[in-house]
Amino acid sequence: MEFAAKASNGHVNTRFLDGGVVAMARKCENLWLEVALSAPTPPKKYVKTPQGLQALIDDGVIDEVLRPLKSGKEAAVYVVRTGDDVRCAKVYKDMAQRSFQQRVQYQEGRKVRGSREARAIGKATKYGRKQQEDAWKNTEVDALYQLRAAGVRVPEPYGYFNGVLVMELVTDPDGFSAPRLGEVELTPEQARDFHQVLVRQVVLMLCCGLIHGDLSPYNVLVGPDGPVVIDFPQVVSAGGNNAARTMLLRDVNNLTAYFGRWAPELLDTWYGEEMWALFEAGDLLPDTELTGEFTPDESEVDLDSVRQSINDAREEWIIRQQGREAAEEDWD
Repeated sequence: MEFAAKASNGHVNTRFLDGGVVAMARKCENLWLEVALSAPTPPKKYVKTPQGLQALIDDGVIDEVLRPLKSGKEAAVYVVRTGDDVRCAKVYKDMAQRSFQQRVQYQEGRKVRGSREARAIGKATKYGRKQQEDAWKNTEVDALYQLRAAGVRVPEPYGYFNGVLVMELVTDPDGFSAPRLGEVELTPEQARDFHQVLVRQVVLMLCCGLIHGDLSPYNVLVGPDGPVVIDFPQVVSAGGNNAARTMLLRDVNNLTAYFGRWAPELLDTWYGEEMWALFEAGDLLPDTELTGEFTPDESEVDLDSVRQSINDAREEWIIRQQGREAAEEDWD
């Protein structure tokens, strides 16, 4: 009589057994299955609830913190569950952890609730700093609602609670959190398509009187339907900030430099200059067709400096990529 062999799936192979031994083998198999099924389920990995999100759990805004998503210079983002929905929660970092001097230029032209707040902010009193901090956080919330209503490709906001922004979790086709544009390899055709989509988003934002102010491949997610723009705490007033044109051109040049890696012909386009000229003239509309062509006044514009800014944007992207990779290693 031959021996009983256990298959790789754990079942007892009875093909080699004779007579009454078959019943014994099947009893052994049933016993093995009972033991396997009664084994305890491995415990779920515990995720410590950040202090900023505990109040939202207590108030029933969210039910559970699933995992951290990313940590940046302005905020930490977590994946959370609300009922059957999975969303993300952005917990803003304290003012002390960010550079005030770097933010002064962005805040020019932003509206303040009242004269008392404006005076306090101008004098940098304790109350003024708190008002400035609140305004800094509210800026992104207000921008998301405004831009979403205007058809800009941004995450859908679900509310702002106790200093935490709850919004849509942008996912890839498989349901996982979407990658950032700077993490994706593109074909030349994809680069051209994504560039066209994002230039249109910049136009739509500008028609709302807003400029992203820090647009880069790391502030764009790649969802199933294409690019989605994120991170708006530094959004700039197009009509009330003296540096608005400079920031718009920097945003567009960042896109040009990045996509030009796969589609070099984009490096010879002037979309930023073209859309700003139309905006200043009052002729820019959400559906305005852009050509990418622009003839600057060479007596006023240093063309070499403009092209140098594109090269600077390319180098800045490389530095940011290296920095974020190092930060992600620390986060893990």
